Amino acid sequence: MPLFVGLMSGTSLDGIDAALVRCGEGRPELVDALGIDIPDSLRQVLLMLCQSRQASFADLAYAEQAFCELQGEAVARLLAANDLEAGAITAIGSHGQTIEHAPHGISPYTWQLDNPSLLAELTGCPVVGDFRRRDLAAGGQAAPLAPAFHAALFRGAREWRVVLNLGGFANLTLLPPTEIDTPVIGFDTGPANALLDAWHARHQGGHFDIDGQWAATGEVDESLLKRLLDDRFFHQPPPKSTGREYFHLDWLAAYASGREAPQDIQATLAELTAASVALGIEQALARQGAEGPLTLIPCGGGARNADLLARLQRRQPALALARCDDFGWSADWLEAGAFAWLAWCRLEGLPGNLPSVTGAAGERVLGGLYSA
Repeated sequence: MPLFVGLMSGTSLDGIDAALVRCGEGRPELVDALGIDIPDSLRQVLLMLCQSRQASFADLAYAEQAFCELQGEAVARLLAANDLEAGAITAIGSHGQTIEHAPHGISPYTWQLDNPSLLAELTGCPVVGDFRRRDLAAGGQAAPLAPAFHAALFRGAREWRVVLNLGGFANLTLLPPTEIDTPVIGFDTGPANALLDAWHARHQGGHFDIDGQWAATGEVDESLLKRLLDDRFFHQPPPKSTGREYFHLDWLAAYASGREAPQDIQATLAELTAASVALGIEQALARQGAEGPLTLIPCGGGARNADLLARLQRRQPALALARCDDFGWSADWLEAGAFAWLAWCRLEGLPGNLPSVTGAAGERVLGGLYSA
């Protein structure tokens, strides 16, 4: 099967993931993967752009160029580690860096900083980019796009499964058994690491709360948790997606009294993620009339957060916890792998979206092709 590279930088803004994937008619195969950190200087500019109402063209151009050069470096390292030349790669699938996602309103938009032309020039590989806007043009949310890939990897014959991505934001994919003629559904459930990371950085420094250790020292403020969960987003029916433009520290401040201890806020934010995911699972199961045992497959950075997973299991004790590794994939590289696979879909003329997930008017071939 031909080789593809998938590039993904999520809403946590911690780094760029690069996955080397064999794609074809069979099940996609992860060959190798690596991550490359985003330098603090670039990360701060990207964070500013995510929250700015008056971004300058100069800042946007700088961030896009620096981000694309970092992507090129990630590809070069991945190819060198596998003793491969650029010609061995059929295409790179580049997601870009989401700056803002607003699929609602009179002029819906989703914006990922990326320069596929420059990436093709830097790497010598064809590039598929701009995956999301085709679904948006068809009336969809443009997110999440990974559920079609989740189905290709994880769907089983008789068992209901939930793939839970815990990145900056949490999204789930409910996979019915293949023996049942029921569509796959998926949607964002709310914040995951984005608020936890931001609050930890403000009070403890560093980019994230390792293994949820600081959150585990706090007490959940049940009153604050209830106010947060009353937010309309958590109760909207799917399709739905969200991002930093909605959930940020100012959103939190609007609900907090200001008298809470910082570690208690962190514990409450962790519980908010667990509670909103649990609510999302209940909504998905009810929507699809799911019955029988349910296996949960966590992925993304939050899959290593023992405190967060323990909170979720307390809220959903009937869930059987599985690992991505049990299916031949690492939880760290699933999202990057998805965009390698979506690049393969683009070259094969196959749809990459699921209308049952995004709400688009129909299946669409996603992304534009940029020759090397």
